Amino acid sequence: MAFSDSFFAAQFGLDERSLEQYLAEALAQGGEYADLYFEYLSTSTIGMDEGIVKTATQGVSLGVGVRVIAGERTGYAYSDDLSPEKIRHAARVAACIASAPAKVDKTALHEGAKRNLYPVLTAPSEVAFSARVDLVKRADKAARDYDPRVFQVQATYADSLRHVLVANSDGVLNFDRQPMARISVAALARRDGGPPQNGHSGGGGRVELDYFAHDKTPEYFAREAARQAIVQLEAVEAPAGDSVVVLGPGWPGVLLHEAVGHGLEADFNRKKTSAFSGRVGQSVASALCTVVDDGTIANRRGSLNVDDEGNKTQRNVLIENGVLRGYLQDQLSSRLMRSAPTGNGRRESYEHIPMPRMTNTFMMPGESDPEEIIRSVPKGLYCANFGGGQVDITSGNFVFSASESYLIEDGKITRPVRNATLIGNGPAALQFVSMVGNDLKLDEGIGVCGKEGQSVPVGVGIPTVRIDHMTVGGTGR
Repeated sequence: MAFSDSFFAAQFGLDERSLEQYLAEALAQGGEYADLYFEYLSTSTIGMDEGIVKTATQGVSLGVGVRVIAGERTGYAYSDDLSPEKIRHAARVAACIASAPAKVDKTALHEGAKRNLYPVLTAPSEVAFSARVDLVKRADKAARDYDPRVFQVQATYADSLRHVLVANSDGVLNFDRQPMARISVAALARRDGGPPQNGHSGGGGRVELDYFAHDKTPEYFAREAARQAIVQLEAVEAPAGDSVVVLGPGWPGVLLHEAVGHGLEADFNRKKTSAFSGRVGQSVASALCTVVDDGTIANRRGSLNVDDEGNKTQRNVLIENGVLRGYLQDQLSSRLMRSAPTGNGRRESYEHIPMPRMTNTFMMPGESDPEEIIRSVPKGLYCANFGGGQVDITSGNFVFSASESYLIEDGKITRPVRNATLIGNGPAALQFVSMVGNDLKLDEGIGVCGKEGQSVPVGVGIPTVRIDHMTVGGTGR
């Protein structure tokens, strides 16, 4: 039978018979499950600094990863040579690593039903390189023109087009064509010889290059980066101590991603190393909180037609009205936990083993007016943007740097502050949520999530949220 997607057949001569032979080789030493992940990836990156296009690269990588699962053991091998001999060798290596006395019969392959969450006819990587270079030039000019105090700008454009084929011993056969593009801009501003302040903005998704021709232009992101840098010139030092904290909509959802989302990934809970382990059905947050991971949102950076194990992505309600409903599953964890996969098996490339990861993770909107939330706070901190952060999965403790924040005084947002750090505990912080806005916003499309040395694109989002108690680290009063 011919593939419905001819890319891998035309490029590498793959067909269902050869895939079934490779899977049989992978299961020859025993094992409960085997899968093949073929990848062809083309990328380009353009970087502009000091008003000059300093970097411009294009590249292609391709390969196959073979995995065999036997109980809790996993054998994994990969090859960047897609000749039949090298693929069979990788299959034999993975089989030896996860050999087992028992053998299972593989199921004949059947292509899954198709859907297209990102119907991109012409991927950005297929457009003339000069058109992409023009985007970073426009971003650089717009940021510099925003204010004379902006003295340094870095603009970067990156795109990719990934073709994947996934086949497994359960009979799954799926293909996907995954375009991606993003622009990012960093700006530095200085006043009267003082210390430089920075701003950063960017966005994109699984879109055509035309996406950057309308509302989300290079100028849009450049001016936002410059605005943030200029705001910081007027900032005072952040006050320290326990405080009411209001998270603004959109990118501040990265705090939810780190402080809560990672703790809901099934591998940590299977190993009982998460603060959420064994708590399904229990209250883990305020009743105002409903947290969702949804890999099916059209054109979003974190969305996929199928995950990197060939399962369809889906909308997973993780916390519903404060009650923990489930975890994000991949094949291995779902088998060991006797649960269904949730479409969250992800990997950085064919060189990497898949694991449960987030896609687009966000808190559902509530009923409060955002302005009402601000008015309800006599004294506190409003966080509009975040920089870096880290979380301890076992305890749920986190530390986050707020890159743009403001004092709330007498129910009004007033002075900008710098060097504010939020310190807290994920489950505890959610218990202190007292108001949730009706203004859910997803981020612009620039998120990258790291886990165990692997990076994958993700999305985050949150409405305006009031948290009644959180420790703020700072040097002000």
